[in-house]
Amino acid sequence: MKLHKTVVLVGMMGAGKTAVGKELARMVSAPFLDSDEAIVAAAAMPIAEIFERDGEEFFRAREAEVIARLLRGRPAILSVGGGAFLRATTRELISELGVSVWLKADLELLWARVRQKTTRPLLMTPDPRATLAGLLAEREPVYAKADLVVETLPAYAIADTARAVLMKLATRADVIEGVST
Repeated sequence: MKLHKTVVLVGMMGAGKTAVGKELARMVSAPFLDSDEAIVAAAAMPIAEIFERDGEEFFRAREAEVIARLLRGRPAILSVGGGAFLRATTRELISELGVSVWLKADLELLWARVRQKTTRPLLMTPDPRATLAGLLAEREPVYAKADLVVETLPAYAIADTARAVLMKLATRADVIEGVST
């Protein structure tokens, strides 16, 4: 298989972007990149600390810069933070230089995956489940603008979701070639 463009996995926290991205990268023999990891490395501090110290808008601006840099590199599988795709300029750049894939998950699955995590600054609220539900409702119309959509289901293993993404990508000769369906 040959990857021609970077595949950008978008969606809510807990949708599986990192886990599925790593498996997909292994399947297509491409590098796996995570914009959150790149931001943490560049800032030498956790994302929650960046949010607390500098605010969300500062973080989103740095996130957009990191994603732009990663998109201009060699084709890869790129996982981006849940809020990254909300920025119009980031969506446009992803569309221009790569392909976006929304890993679509329902609230129950997302909550099951994130409820024990303490590293989610946006969920540090009195009612994190309600906050998550609000974020999902607000973000779904934007995520729906992704080039491709793959449902993530509770019964799916990581490899199942990665294969579903690969089958969607196989419909795009401009993105990948050599996928046998």
